[in-house]
Amino acid sequence: DVILDALKTDDAGEIELYSPGIEPPSAPGGGNRESLRQWRLTMPMEHFAAVGKKFKDAGVTIHSYTMNYRSDFTDEEIDKTFDQAKALGTDIIASSTQVSMAKRLLAFAEKHKMLLAFHGHSNTRDANEFATPETFQSALDVSKYARINLDIGHFSAAGYDPVGFIEQHHASITHLHLKDRKNNDGANVPWGEGDTPIKGVLLLLKEKKYPIPAFVEYEYRGTGTPVEEVKKCLDYMRAVLA
Repeated sequence: DVILDALKTDDAGEIELYSPGIEPPSAPGGGNRESLRQWRLTMPMEHFAAVGKKFKDAGVTIHSYTMNYRSDFTDEEIDKTFDQAKALGTDIIASSTQVSMAKRLLAFAEKHKMLLAFHGHSNTRDANEFATPETFQSALDVSKYARINLDIGHFSAAGYDPVGFIEQHHASITHLHLKDRKNNDGANVPWGEGDTPIKGVLLLLKEKKYPIPAFVEYEYRGTGTPVEEVKKCLDYMRAVLA
């Protein structure tokens, strides 16, 4: 209800739904991890279908479901998350995960015939992190169900050009995360104060008519509430595209 109220206030009709928004809390590495696993394994699909219906009835599309997989996920748990995404009404799972997990996860994507979009960050020093064009390509080479969830802020902060990358790989990108960061792995800042080519990316999507949704990912420290700050970001996007 809180999420839907925020989307309504900001006049936003589409979302990448993050799993903690509809799951019980779990401390990473803590005692709650097993209870969260059991919840995923036993929660009836009707729960997820009801969540999906609530969004649909509110006029909000669930574009994708974000599940950040780690090596401690069991196969049965991974399998359930794909069923849960389908029950929510989407055929796309987005994930911040490791390169070493790609082959294992994509086997489930193939089983369920769903797209798995890998989200990148800016840590190019760790070969097991999705950050470079080569790491994204390593997943695309595994399966036709592999896709990219490109975070243009992280990608730019890592020293790469998101405009050129999108133009070259648009067919493999399910959606974008938009944020503004300083170069050289710099800080998240209010939009327009960083080095990320947000305007260039939006104008490319408009010019080429790529069917790639661009989502606000609010990560800088703003002066208003998250709802107010996300509205500023959406207004920024609308002004660029006007």
